[in-house]
Amino acid sequence: MAEPLLTAAFLRKLDRLALQTRRAMAGDLQGERRSPKRGSSVEFADFRPYTSGDDIRQIDWNLYARAERFYLKLFVAEEELNVHLLVDTSRSMAWGEPEKLHYARQIAAAFGYIALTNLDRVTVTAFGGRPAAISGIRGKRSAVTLFDFLQRLTAGSSANLTQFCRHYVQTARSAGPLLLCSDLFDPGWRDALRTLTSRPFEITVMHILAPQEIDPPIEGDIRLLDSEGGPAVEISADLDILERYRESLRAWQREIEAFCNGRGMHYVPVNTAEPIEDFVFGQLRRAGVIR
Repeated sequence: MAEPLLTAAFLRKLDRLALQTRRAMAGDLQGERRSPKRGSSVEFADFRPYTSGDDIRQIDWNLYARAERFYLKLFVAEEELNVHLLVDTSRSMAWGEPEKLHYARQIAAAFGYIALTNLDRVTVTAFGGRPAAISGIRGKRSAVTLFDFLQRLTAGSSANLTQFCRHYVQTARSAGPLLLCSDLFDPGWRDALRTLTSRPFEITVMHILAPQEIDPPIEGDIRLLDSEGGPAVEISADLDILERYRESLRAWQREIEAFCNGRGMHYVPVNTAEPIEDFVFGQLRRAGVIR
């Protein structure tokens, strides 16, 4: 039996969290989120003049006593969010210690579980390997379905991130919070992220790297192989080469962060060496993704 993605103790802590959204979004069913629609929740929104046919039970009689005109009370409707989880299963994700794909599964499991406990609707799509998706699950009981789906994801071939994102924005039924879990080892990452912004998704980019990629424990003459079929590269790993590598990596991360910030996206760098519980309650909270 596979080891659970998240421990029972961790799940109990996640029960107290909610997704942080920057704007109200309209959903399909009643949930626990502020909606731009007006409804009959307990949170007051505004007044509007009474017109023939309106429900007289919504008339504010105190305001009538002051203004001698009929006004209705309007309240904020509470509706579900449609939460989108996109998980990179390209071959490069099946690498590192801890493995990047396993960590992506854990992030998606935690994020999806938080959404389900708050009665939001969750869709999960894997790209890069064999196409796989579950669509529109809702409610805390669906967490078992979510975890089982994520556990079964395996890495496949290389991914065309731009092509996938273009197809996703064309076919996604409703916009909402979107979590992309990927190492972004695709030269077209800019076009891919730009494509996602063509719909009003609230995007969080989880840039997942293994500690061996952040600080390679190598030295001497080495032949590097591309896990997704690119040409091999031979290097002599001395202190100067490694420092230049680290600076190039930091510059790349800064470039992605600036790109995301300029388009209203959250950018969260991920080191798989960090325990998932520390990451969720630390990085995700500081990034304003959860509360």
